[in-house]
Amino acid sequence: IFVTSEKHLGQYYTVPSSHVRAVFPQGLRARYPQQIKTFNEACVMVRQPALEVISCLKKADYSKPALRFIFYGWEGSGKTLSLCHSVHYCYTQGWVVLHVPNAFRWVKSCRDLLPSSYNKSRFDQPFHATEWLRNFKIINESILSKIKIKQRYMWTKREFTEEGSLLGELVDQGISRVKSSSDVVGAVMKELRLQSGQPEAGFRLAVAVDGVNALWGKTNIKKENKSPVDPEELTLVYNLRKLMKNDWSGGAVITTLSQTRFFYISKSSYLPQELLGEKGFDSMDPFIPVSVPNYSEKEFESCYLYYMDRNWLQHPQSRTEEGKKELIFLSNRNPAAFEKLCTFL
Repeated sequence: IFVTSEKHLGQYYTVPSSHVRAVFPQGLRARYPQQIKTFNEACVMVRQPALEVISCLKKADYSKPALRFIFYGWEGSGKTLSLCHSVHYCYTQGWVVLHVPNAFRWVKSCRDLLPSSYNKSRFDQPFHATEWLRNFKIINESILSKIKIKQRYMWTKREFTEEGSLLGELVDQGISRVKSSSDVVGAVMKELRLQSGQPEAGFRLAVAVDGVNALWGKTNIKKENKSPVDPEELTLVYNLRKLMKNDWSGGAVITTLSQTRFFYISKSSYLPQELLGEKGFDSMDPFIPVSVPNYSEKEFESCYLYYMDRNWLQHPQSRTEEGKKELIFLSNRNPAAFEKLCTFL
């Protein structure tokens, strides 16, 4: 059962097993996939930030430019799961979900950087592109056979995808021909962006990016001359940045900001203008900021009881009132910190 009601705030709902791979794709940054394996179920707490976004999505006018949401907050406060909860809503409504579960993977060291065959000033990342296409196919399996592409794409002198082919055929081209996978990702993003919002489209588009600030930061990928690669020189980032603009309609952009040492900025920085930088902030503006705080007392109690019920808290002291107060003190009710503490109990 999908829950979007405020009366369920602080309670858990179970994501059906058939939805798990779509809602929590491979490559998700959080430790949550490990918890799914441990508890043998995927339960998500209903929290205000996700409900706020879902409420906006229900009321939005999709003939207007795409709404852009940014979840922000302290590290470990639950931004990724708020994003996944919002994505699950879109998935249950039959939207096309274009989910990048960790944008930082695209700008960190890359073992298979190749000069782009399409544009010599850019670089392809075949491994990341193929992984993303596989995820995309799993999430949107039922929709790929209903969308037709509007353009002819030439991959090599002998290989091409004809106009009018199914989107699924385009995706399969990228999975089976790794060398052209980065360009296929660009073609998929382009087709969805141009078709979304058109009267004959028949679908809505949810673009979900975890760690969107990676798109305007630094990379630690080096060229042959040892100079750093700019994010915009990466084919994947270049095409994803286009989707971050709201010059298209018929959908929404839902993102999170990530505090990471990778940016060499203060650990106390967590606000959009601090993490996006001037260029990123200008690119995303206007957007709807959604704060994701640490657990409230009610949410902490709910999580504590859930861990107890699943026998995740086994130390006798952790089940006492004094033990609970100690856990509150040590974790400051931060969801990730609390989960890590409980791992050792």
